Order: sequence, then structure tokens, then C-alpha cells
Amino acid sequence: MKLTTMTQISVDGVMQGNGAASDDRRNGFERGGWALGKGDDETRMFITRTYQRAEAFLFGRRTYELFARSWGSIDQMRAHPIGVALNEAPKYVASTTLTAPRWEDTTVLDGGDLAAAISELKARPGGELQVHGSGALIRWLLEKDLVDEMTLIVIPVILGQGARLFPEAGPDLALDLIESRVDSKGVTIQAYRPAGRPQYATA
Repeated sequence: MKLTTMTQISVDGVMQGNGAASDDRRNGFERGGWALGKGDDETRMFITRTYQRAEAFLFGRRTYELFARSWGSIDQMRAHPIGVALNEAPKYVASTTLTAPRWEDTTVLDGGDLAAAISELKARPGGELQVHGSGALIRWLLEKDLVDEMTLIVIPVILGQGARLFPEAGPDLALDLIESRVDSKGVTIQAYRPAGRPQYATA
């Protein structure tokens, strides 16, 4: 399977609390729900079709629990095409603290050699092993060179606070742009393929 990620971020790179005001209020974050209702019908269809083509899903613990309480539990959300895709596909969680997942068809990857476990999943035949949300996990996957494609959905807003997808200091990575589009409401979708280390100017 190809490991792909899809993340909604603000122009200043924030991914925290995109869905609702109460989703994630860590560290005093007060500007939640900034992506709710953004994007046009074409963008919403793109997101839905992305979920529908997943062979399996991989989550960090925090995003998994948020999705389990919503897409996995609320009847109206379970009936949505995204909810159907999530509930029908196998789900994997990278966590050392989750011991009793309640969402059906969930397997906990509880440490040990996590990179080897994910590499084993990637070696299986099939389509995509998708990661949604799960910022800390995405950063770790990129550091371990396990990401095959990364899609960023950039909402035209500057938040000025909140956890960012990429930290101020971290590993560097060159990217090849493989797809780019902008919708009628100014939301941009950019798909990248990791391409090794960037090239820097020499002294």
C-alpha cells in the first residue's frame, strides 16, 4: 500500500482545532473551527473521494479518539460517505497508551518497532494507507521516510496561534509538486511527493 497523508492547514501552517471550537483546546487554543464549511462542492467531493479510495487508515491516538467519537459513533456521520469509508476499512492506531479501542476493526500498533510495523503494512498489496490529522504521527513518518505522498488543503486564513504541522525546527525535506488546484472559495489543494534533502546555496 502507498502511505498518503491529507491535512487541512491554515496559511500559517496551523492544523489544530480545524473542525470545531471544542475539538482541541490544548495550550489555550481559542480559534477552533476555522476550516468548518470552507471550500466549495468540488473540494468537498475531492476530500470524500480521497477517503473512499483508502484501503486502510492509520491514526495517531488523539485523532483516532476524535474520529471514533464522531465518524465512528454518531449515526448521521456514520451514514455519510466519509463515515462509511472509515467504518468499512481497517484502522490502525500508533499508540502506547490505547489498550481497548472501541471502534470496530481497529488494531493498535503499540510501540516496539513501529517503523517496521508500518513498513509491513505498506508492503501489503492494495491501494492507500491514509493518514488524516495526526500531526505528530505525520512528522514522525516524514522523519522516517515512510510517506509516499502528502496532500495539504490550505484554508485562506491566518490564525496566529495553535499547533502547526511543521515545527520551527525539524528535519528538512524537498518536495515534488504532483498536483495543485484552487477552488472557487480560495481553498488550495497541493499534493507532494517527498524528494530527499533540499539543495542549499554554498558559501
